[in-house]
Amino acid sequence: MPRQSLAAETRRFTRRWAAALAEAVSPARQPEDIERVLEPLVKDLVRAVSSDPLTRDAARDVGMALVEANFRNARSLNRTITLLGTGFVEELGEALGLDDEQGVASVAALQGAVAEGFSLALRSRMLRERHTTQAAALAAARASESRRRTSEARFRAVFTEASVGIAIVDPDGSILEVNAALAGILDRADDVCTGLPIADVIADDLPAKTRANLARLLAGETGRFRAECVRTGADGRPMRLDVTLSAVADEEGEIDFLIGVVVDLTECRALEAQLWHEARHDELTGLPNRKLFLERLAESERLAGLCYVDLDGFKSFNDGLGHDTGDRLLIAVTKRLQQVANVEGVRVARLGGDEFVLLIEDDGTDADRVAHYAERTLDTLAAPIRIGDDEYSITASIGVVHTAAAGTAPSELMRAADISLQRAKALGRARWERYDPDRGAEEATKHELATAIPLALTRDEFVLDYQPMVTLPDSVVSGFEALVRWRHPQLGLLGPDRFIPLAEQTGHIVALGRWVLEQACAQARCWYDEFRDVPVVVSVNVAATQLREASFVNDVLGALDAAGLPADRLQLELTESAVAGDTTCALAALTELDAAGVGLAIDDFGTGYSNLAHLGRLPVHTLKIDRSFLSPMRPGGPTDPAHDKIVAATISLAHSLGLDVAAEGVETPAQVEALRVLHCDSAQGFLFGAPASADDATTLIAHRIATADSA
Repeated sequence: MPRQSLAAETRRFTRRWAAALAEAVSPARQPEDIERVLEPLVKDLVRAVSSDPLTRDAARDVGMALVEANFRNARSLNRTITLLGTGFVEELGEALGLDDEQGVASVAALQGAVAEGFSLALRSRMLRERHTTQAAALAAARASESRRRTSEARFRAVFTEASVGIAIVDPDGSILEVNAALAGILDRADDVCTGLPIADVIADDLPAKTRANLARLLAGETGRFRAECVRTGADGRPMRLDVTLSAVADEEGEIDFLIGVVVDLTECRALEAQLWHEARHDELTGLPNRKLFLERLAESERLAGLCYVDLDGFKSFNDGLGHDTGDRLLIAVTKRLQQVANVEGVRVARLGGDEFVLLIEDDGTDADRVAHYAERTLDTLAAPIRIGDDEYSITASIGVVHTAAAGTAPSELMRAADISLQRAKALGRARWERYDPDRGAEEATKHELATAIPLALTRDEFVLDYQPMVTLPDSVVSGFEALVRWRHPQLGLLGPDRFIPLAEQTGHIVALGRWVLEQACAQARCWYDEFRDVPVVVSVNVAATQLREASFVNDVLGALDAAGLPADRLQLELTESAVAGDTTCALAALTELDAAGVGLAIDDFGTGYSNLAHLGRLPVHTLKIDRSFLSPMRPGGPTDPAHDKIVAATISLAHSLGLDVAAEGVETPAQVEALRVLHCDSAQGFLFGAPASADDATTLIAHRIATADSA
């Protein structure tokens, strides 16, 4: 939306807010005057909700500014909160670029922050007035005789006009006089209060400790008394009063009288309680949220275990049917979970999204009790859920953890519950899985490895080994495949099978693959400089995730340019699955790299789609046959009369498509001979050399040159 439209919507919202506040304050103030006060506050609200995440400090300052501008009654706050929940989204949401979900979330946070600031400022202002009043009273009471009349006049003005309650109390604790503000707080005439014990006026029944402190003040053992007292108001509801009594002594040091200052904290305490509840409960379902759940988890002394519940496929449900239907489904699921938890010792909370948790408490001896509630949860969710005229089926995966297996530390319990939940999902969903400490340790190691990959890259913990590739039939070294290893500081040297799948799952494969590409190109440039007359190609594996990255082509060409390596000295190896299906993006990237002169190979052919006709449409140059194709060629391998025909047909068809064929996993001379008969172009495997360091690979190239020269 154009900037002028945002400005117009801002002015419209300011006018609505000013009109709402004009009706809430007394004496009345002109809307035009109120608008001038609100204009900068609306700008602060716009800036707060435009930031991601929302700037809570700025929103709290708006609430404080309302109090400082004398909009400090409950009606002003209620009308402000109501207007933020309706007009703000309706009038400014589109101008700010907020969708419905973002608008609801932002406004909910905005309302809470404004209310919090209002509460803090209101309490601060009341306390300032109380301190000012008390200081003035004490100063007046202790003034010298020559200034007594002036001081008494000032005190009388403060006493009469103060917005906080003031009482003058005799040394025995009986009220001598109250001001109009205190009479209003107590909802009784000032003359009715006269003569009543201060203890009976400020509270229904003072606790024993508080009554003892008051007695110490009246006995002259202390000069000040303060307490928060509770009394029943005229409407029958409890009031919370902040009461301070200070003794004023005569010239002999005896108590002459007491000055009491009373502040009504009822609205402040109610607002604080509301804010506490909102901060610890889920807005949609009303369940305890993650914050309150973790507090209860840490405080529990009879914890038995947890059931970590995650709805299966909820994201697809939400995306397909809309968030409104998704929210109604979550509410229905909540009601069913509350039925399961409707017994002593079981609590349910919503951790966020479609994740719930049951906290089960008992004496800790029955390990099956936790699993029992997992079974009950699955049974309860089994029946279809009706929303309007439609019925929907929903299932859940549940991670079950007992304290006997994972201990009682909240962090360990949640980690164990998450591990068992992920296992339940991996095994097919709609089921529960119990935490196994041994398996949990393995999963924890995987998780630690997955999260440590970015840091390991910065610490140079990854290294490359190089396995030779040779031409057939002469077995001359033509290049090296770069294979990444991880020198882990605790676990030692890790092969790619330990961390490459984790990197692909987490998306770290993009950064790791870019590093491998840069290092391999840099090493190939060293070989190019040292052995310029020997064509040595470096081959680098590429994951499907990398190929889908928009920056992939630039990453490859950038690595070549940074190393100064000719493009024909680099070969990229891609799996069949990486280029299967919709190959529009892959085809565009591979075509550009092919045009630049980069070699392209299909790796592990035979383990995936094995669709040569499909591969023929891609600009690839080499087909690498998986090692499993060579199993029958090994001594003692399985005998299959049709095997040689399949391999021969594969090689023949690849040649007819203009592809070179390379065999992987070659270990015996017999396999080499068989591959030569079948006209395979090249090979690699332990027979020609295991993966080794760059220095060893350099030695192998030098040996090849020396052998060729001696021949």
